[in-house]
Amino acid sequence: MANLVNLEVVSKSFGVRTLLDGVSLGVDSGDRIGVVGLNGGGKTTLLEVLAGIEPPDSGRVSRTRDLRMAVVTQRTELPPGGTVRHAVLDPLGIQADHEWAADPRARAVLDGLGITALGLDSPVDTMSGGERRRVALAAALVRELDLVVLDEPTNHLDVEGIAWLADHLVRRGIALVVVTHDRWFLDTVCTRTWEVVGGKVESYEGGYADWVYARAERARLARTLEEKRRNLASKELAWLRRGAPARTSKPRFRIEAAEELISDVPPPRDTVELLAFAKRRLGRIVLELEDVTLRIPSDSRPPILEDYTWRIGPGDRVGLVGVNGSGKTTLLRLLAGEREPDGGRRVEGKTVRLAYLSQELHDLPAELRVLEAVEEIARRVTLGKQELTASQLAEKFGFPAARQWTPVGDLSGGERRRLQLARLLMSEPNVLLLDEPTNDLDIDTLQQLEDLLDSWAGTLVVVSHDRYLLERVTDTVVALFGDGRVTDLPGGIEQYLRRRAEQLATPAPKPAVQSAPSSAAERRVAQKELARLERRLDTLTTREAKLNDALADAGGDTDRLMELDAELRKVITDKDEVEKRWLEVADTAE
Repeated sequence: MANLVNLEVVSKSFGVRTLLDGVSLGVDSGDRIGVVGLNGGGKTTLLEVLAGIEPPDSGRVSRTRDLRMAVVTQRTELPPGGTVRHAVLDPLGIQADHEWAADPRARAVLDGLGITALGLDSPVDTMSGGERRRVALAAALVRELDLVVLDEPTNHLDVEGIAWLADHLVRRGIALVVVTHDRWFLDTVCTRTWEVVGGKVESYEGGYADWVYARAERARLARTLEEKRRNLASKELAWLRRGAPARTSKPRFRIEAAEELISDVPPPRDTVELLAFAKRRLGRIVLELEDVTLRIPSDSRPPILEDYTWRIGPGDRVGLVGVNGSGKTTLLRLLAGEREPDGGRRVEGKTVRLAYLSQELHDLPAELRVLEAVEEIARRVTLGKQELTASQLAEKFGFPAARQWTPVGDLSGGERRRLQLARLLMSEPNVLLLDEPTNDLDIDTLQQLEDLLDSWAGTLVVVSHDRYLLERVTDTVVALFGDGRVTDLPGGIEQYLRRRAEQLATPAPKPAVQSAPSSAAERRVAQKELARLERRLDTLTTREAKLNDALADAGGDTDRLMELDAELRKVITDKDEVEKRWLEVADTAE
């Protein structure tokens, strides 16, 4: 195994702040290293020193001769005035389309990152920031490489693109150093983890799950970490061990010792208790879309929703996924009441207190300090069984006491995002709509957010490309596939990726030929079945209402709550199947 890059006693400071202090480490061929740590803690600085973009203040950085390295950081620029073709293919000497189409790597990268869909002759100057990042990533990955250095490569990629990138990097077998907060990506791709903390870099074998085990084990042995960090590690371990099997396929640490930390830790959340509490707070109706048609303005594609009915009930925790541009944000804005449907109607329950986190940073009072901006909403908040002051909640979102007196106008983009989340939760909503809440959040802050949502009793709809977050805080996953409806996915993200693969492999359907009108006999049979289905729907609807009432009256009887919840889920499933059959038969009956 050849050594590619070495850092020897490297230090780097900006102003009076030391980000790297006597760091020594190396990258060998075949290493796939994930870099984690707090925002502003030195992760990007470490990458740029390692890649030669920034010189160290002291120490030595050495690289093997003729090292083939590509670097894509948040500061990477594309040549001005060029096209995608100039940026990606010209450096390879590829001119004609048939040349890149015959190059397996170039074709895989362009298709996998969605560059082909952007158009090879599209000018890069007019592209969005996310599109430019994808082009820069493609320009790096089409090359023959020994080492690739990436800073937040999963930003601006959808779930499908992240899955492709992970598979591509593992298959390529090249060395990788990557900064990312995407924990699924870390676990899937990385064989080693570097944690940048306090100017030092701690090295751990394995990906995210192994890093959590190792950090918790060190806390158990040393007993010197803060109590809140140990508690969070314990809860995270409980989730990892009770969640999907084999999250860590190669646990290199003393798992038995680490498990002592979780022997008395309850599951991340008590779903039955939270559901019952949510029903008492919200009643039967939360958010409903009735026969709704929803289009993206000035877009020739089919509607996001077309004459579609979707009911979101008390205590529902829904993850919404889809390719970039499928309309997820537009749908969330409709649920939030920020835009009207193009047809049908939106219904909101009378007891709903809704909070919506958009991707834009707005409505933050620049003239106030951080603590004042949180206290402007409320001084105390109750989230589940936790009662927190404004200062305590701000600290959970990465604002220690000293930082709480920073003017809001001086905050970075990531800090403003965290403040936006804190203010949102301070308003004690019972319905939360979150659009890409993980943007600009480091892993520790993500753990704090998930910890708060674990005990939060309400209705939650999350749009995110972060598979780990969706698995952790939601109970159901739904998707937009471009067919005018919201599709339930009992199999979660894996089912979504399978459906997308099938969708891409299936040729586009030819225009439908107008079918002949149903015969009179067929219509009569269909009308009889419609009547039967409608009676069945009435029966199921009545039963659903009775079960909702029984759940609200069951109080703290856990066995009774679980029994009622199971029956209610079956009734809802039966009702969905009857409604689908009704729609099929209705065409014949008309």
